[in-house]
Amino acid sequence: MKKIPFTKMHGCGNDYIYVNAMQHPIADPQVCATRWSDRHKGIGSDGLVLIDRSPVPEADFSMRIFNADGSEAMMCGNASRCIAKYLYDRNLTNKTTIRLLTLSGIKTLQLHLADNKVERVTVDMGEPMFDVPEQFVSCRDSGKGSFVSMGNPHYVIFTDNIDQVEETGHILEHHPAFPQRCNIEFARVEPNGHIRTRVWERGSGITMACGTGACATAVAAVTTGRGSRQNTIVMDGGSLDIEWAGNGNHVYMTGPAQFVFDGEAETSK
Repeated sequence: MKKIPFTKMHGCGNDYIYVNAMQHPIADPQVCATRWSDRHKGIGSDGLVLIDRSPVPEADFSMRIFNADGSEAMMCGNASRCIAKYLYDRNLTNKTTIRLLTLSGIKTLQLHLADNKVERVTVDMGEPMFDVPEQFVSCRDSGKGSFVSMGNPHYVIFTDNIDQVEETGHILEHHPAFPQRCNIEFARVEPNGHIRTRVWERGSGITMACGTGACATAVAAVTTGRGSRQNTIVMDGGSLDIEWAGNGNHVYMTGPAQFVFDGEAETSK
């Protein structure tokens, strides 16, 4: 057995296990993600994130992210913010603008400091895409949803009954319209204009928050006439500020990142 140092972090309750792969490479991340993420028999998390050097000069660092079921994800907004805090607060960089290589491209992270520590991070999430699969009436009282890709696929349903995520999230993730599965959001516009959202993440189930899901929800609110170009998305674990700006039609996500604890985990390789 080999012991691997890790740091548990969360962004709005979306918690992952972070490993500095520059110092501690992991040969079997899919297996580790499944075992370590178990909330009863392991560390407990929504998945595993590996922070590494970038193999290309256009980026400063790279990330790989594995869901709790071991599947590899393309991108995670909450994890990106946590990586920015990890790198800066642990003195692995002194940059306040970091270019992070992900499987959905290079993301620019702008760090907002307080007392020389990262308090909040703004992530340039890029342009939303609308390669819409065949629409379907997804479940009782929901009507049709909006498909938005933020580097990974999301299906956003506006409904008064956002708690139906617990009954139908898994069904919709595996719906035939999504051959590679899909992240599902149930959203409701509140009287104050904020958008209350619950998330079913592909490969992880219900999570406290989802950065790309918040972005997809904000975009869907604009395209369906339910929101403005600036929205606050309120998720189970906290709020994210989303701006769909005119600068190249990019979406910008701003929110917190926090350390939870450090530890060591065992791997067989």
